[in-house]
Amino acid sequence: MRTNQLWLKQVTKLGLFLLMEVSMGACSAVSWKEEALLHDGSKIVVVRTVERGGRHEIGQRPPIKEQSLSFVLPSIDQRITWEDSYSEDIGAASFLPMQLEIFNDTPYIVATPMGCLSYNKWGRPNPPYVIFKHDGNKWKRITLQELPVESKTPNLIISSPDSKAKQIPQSLISAETIKELNANFKQPEYQTILREPVKSGIGITSCEELIHYKCGWISPHGTFGRDFMDNTCK
Repeated sequence: MRTNQLWLKQVTKLGLFLLMEVSMGACSAVSWKEEALLHDGSKIVVVRTVERGGRHEIGQRPPIKEQSLSFVLPSIDQRITWEDSYSEDIGAASFLPMQLEIFNDTPYIVATPMGCLSYNKWGRPNPPYVIFKHDGNKWKRITLQELPVESKTPNLIISSPDSKAKQIPQSLISAETIKELNANFKQPEYQTILREPVKSGIGITSCEELIHYKCGWISPHGTFGRDFMDNTCK
């Protein structure tokens, strides 16, 4: 009896991570402008777009499915765009952008994984940041050590940015307003760009360790998860 109960518990747990569509929904894209305060005191206008849709529980709002942000690099008057597309394995986009910075005409973006599946997909970074650098042609992921040390303060709306943008009547959301919105976070990793790992088990770092195997997410330990997916996935 105990063996059957344990097996049922594991099956139920694993079923939560299967990529099955509980509900599908689509929302029209929302666009707005943010005024990002850079490390040197200058400001840059960032155009952000978010579209929601994809897998979600009934009664909940669809997750962010696609998003982008674009800005004009002042030194060369070139518009640069960063995009975060739908990922089938996590059923949504991957990130919550936190910061755009420019050092020596080179743009950097600091983002945090959006949810536990994304956190596992992107290697469980601690501090929980995924960082991108534009090399003049494309965005490339870099390590935290490669991010200039002057990069310290988040300057983009972090959580539910499209919802917050709808609540603000101004056509351009000021740097001061962005600072006020982000001040509500209690987690230190969202108040400043940390250089040391956060304490284990706090915030998104508390997410259970998982790997994507075939059609779902499983524990990397033991063989039960792989056996279950081998018998379940087609």
